[in-house]
Amino acid sequence: MINVKDQVYEALQAVNANVSDIYPTNWATLPALQYTEEANNVVTKTDEQEQLAYLRYRIDIWHNGSTSATAVAVDAAMSPLGLTRIECQDVPDPSGMRHKQMRYEGTIDINNEVVYWEGGR
Repeated sequence: MINVKDQVYEALQAVNANVSDIYPTNWATLPALQYTEEANNVVTKTDEQEQLAYLRYRIDIWHNGSTSATAVAVDAAMSPLGLTRIECQDVPDPSGMRHKQMRYEGTIDINNEVVYWEGGR
């Protein structure tokens, strides 16, 4: 398993200070960003050591206004990590807040060099 959660957190902190890997607790400062590691799977293993890992992250954006500018900034922050956006959608929220959900995926080697993932999982 390759741990990139710290890099994801730092990249999102550059977008907005209100970032968490749990459900947002600070609703006074918007937008609020939540990131979740949905997958971290071995793709290639040689000599009992992992060589490649498939990663998928979900990022949720909450705002009382438009989420578009934040989504563009998140996209720019995630790209250098080698994670490609595969989904972006508005999610109905009963609170009346704007809620956007984005998903990113990629295959990373043990040296954190990007190996662009192709195909479906």
